[in-house]
Amino acid sequence: MSDESLPTVSPMPERTGSAAMAPPIVASPAKRIQAFTGDPDFMTSLARGLAVIQAFQERKRHLTIAQISHRTEIPRAAVRRCLHTLMKLGYATTNGRTYSLLPKVLTLGHAYLSSTPLAMSAQPYLDRISDQLHEAANMATLEGDDILYIARSATVERLISVDLSVGGRLPAYCTSMGRILLAALDDASLHEYFDRADLKARTSRTLHDKESLLACIQQVRAQGWCVVDQELEQGLRSIAVPIYDASGQVLAALNVSTHVGRVTRSELEQRFLPILLASSRDLCTQLFG
Repeated sequence: MSDESLPTVSPMPERTGSAAMAPPIVASPAKRIQAFTGDPDFMTSLARGLAVIQAFQERKRHLTIAQISHRTEIPRAAVRRCLHTLMKLGYATTNGRTYSLLPKVLTLGHAYLSSTPLAMSAQPYLDRISDQLHEAANMATLEGDDILYIARSATVERLISVDLSVGGRLPAYCTSMGRILLAALDDASLHEYFDRADLKARTSRTLHDKESLLACIQQVRAQGWCVVDQELEQGLRSIAVPIYDASGQVLAALNVSTHVGRVTRSELEQRFLPILLASSRDLCTQLFG
C-alpha cells in the first residue's frame, strides 16, 4: 500500500496542562549500518559492536557467533572481532561455545540514566503512582520501532512473561505507550514506520493491520491517552498518557499496566487516567516550569 492510499491522521492536541536460531530483526543492523556507507566520519566498527550488544535479549542471554550473525546480518568474522573486543574490555564472556554479556554493560545505560533529568525526575512520580494504584508504573521513549523503558516502579507480582526492566524493549504498535509515542509522529514518519514495522498478531485481540492501527492512532491523537486491552499479551491491560517537553512536543510516555482480573477497562479510564494525567502535568511542571 502506498503512502498516498493511507488516510491522513490529525495531530495530537498540544499540551494543555537458546541454541535455536533467533529470528532476524526487521531492518537488520547490518542494513542500517550500510546506509551510512560513504560517510567518512561514520565508524562502522563501533556501530557493529553496539549491534552485537543489542543482539542479546532477556530470552537470548547466551548466543553463538552464528546466532548473532543471523540476528544482525553482520558477517561472522566481524561478530567474532566485536566479541573479542568486548571480552577484552570486560563487557562480555564466553564458555567456549556461547557468549553472554557481563554486568559492566549496565554502565553504558547508567551514563544516560544518571545524566538525563527525565529518568531521574520521573522515579518519584512512578513510585507514587504505583503506591496509589498498587500496579506497575512505567515510562518509555521511542527507539526505532520499539519502546525503550527508561524508568519503572514495579510491583511484586509479575504480570506478563516478558521481564520489563529498565532498558527493556517492546513493539510500539501493540503497547499503550508505543501508540502514544507513534501518535506524536508526523504523518510522513508514521507512514515510514508502518512500511517497515513487523506487525504481528500477538494475541487474538492485536490490531496488526495498517488501517486499524491508523484509526486507533487517530483516536489517541484526539483524546490524548491510550488503552491497550490484551493486545500485547492475554490478560494484560494498560493505559498510557504522554509526557511533554517545554515546547509541547511529546517527550516520553507514562503508563500503568494491570491484569484484567483486577481492573476493568472502565476503572482504568475513570480512576487510573486522572492520576496519570495529574502526574504527567506535575512532572512536566517540575522539569520545565
